[in-house]
Amino acid sequence: MSKAALSFLILAIMALAVDQLLPASMDTLGTTAKAAAGTFACLFIAAMFVGRRIKFDPVLRQAKP
Repeated sequence: MSKAALSFLILAIMALAVDQLLPASMDTLGTTAKAAAGTFACLFIAAMFVGRRIKFDPVLRQAKP
């Protein structure tokens, strides 16, 4: 796993932890933490694709008759 992917994974987990630890009266900050977690999770997946840890084969293979 690349350093960027690891960093985004840790940031996403930290944002979720912050969201869980906030009191219920701070809804706006909780929503912001959830949005940050989603953003970091998407960046983590993108970093995994760039680091080629997830292989994507765009060729659709068909069975030969």
